[in-house]
Amino acid sequence: MSEVLRASGIGVSFGGVRALAGVDLGIRAGEVCGLIGPNGAGKTTLFDVLSGIRRPDRGRILLDGADVTRRSPVWRARHGMRRTFQRQQLFGQLSVADNVLVAQEWRGGGGGPAADLLALPARRARERARRERAGRVLADCGIGGLGSSYAGGLPVGQARMVELARAVADPPRVLLLDEPASGMSSPERERLAGVVRRLAAEEGCAVLLVEHNVAFVMDLCTRVVVLDLGSVLAEGTPAEVRADRRVREAYLGSA
Repeated sequence: MSEVLRASGIGVSFGGVRALAGVDLGIRAGEVCGLIGPNGAGKTTLFDVLSGIRRPDRGRILLDGADVTRRSPVWRARHGMRRTFQRQQLFGQLSVADNVLVAQEWRGGGGGPAADLLALPARRARERARRERAGRVLADCGIGGLGSSYAGGLPVGQARMVELARAVADPPRVLLLDEPASGMSSPERERLAGVVRRLAAEEGCAVLLVEHNVAFVMDLCTRVVVLDLGSVLAEGTPAEVRADRRVREAYLGSA
């Protein structure tokens, strides 16, 4: 598979604190890659750089081979790079279905305000297609029965699945998941893993996830990258990373 996302020589400092030091990372189409490491390793900072929230002091970000280092988060999202966050970012006053529909609104309704006022057939067809897509995504995420529920009243696990559904409502090229399994029950984590695997295998989406649940990462991901003190400490298959002495000493423990 071709490489969809590439970070080359990424460096970020906060005052005198070096958060990232020459990080190189590439994600291929159809790959599920895990990013792990101790607190303060630079994982979220790297996500901020990849998604455009923070511009690196050094290095480049390539999306499908094009340099997007200076592109905004909105531009990147509209060109297929989607992200979830550690803290839940739902529109609590909207229904679950509307939270997913809003992710498709940037494409426009077709025909402008006149089409909305006159309910032209093309406008109705596009709206119907959006709602059908939203319904399928919610069903895939195991929350198809929650479409009319207000998002602000959901428990953590279901709220995270709504965030995932919103991120993939418009099919992504790259999906960045920041602690997606946090607060989830075991069945919810299994559902999450199934959705991620399907996106990678069937839609060719490149997935990069940060997660503190190491067992979840090792079971789901085909490749794991370990950050420590702002640098890549190790990368490889889950088995290779588990066996790496430096990783055990820095993060996993010696047991």
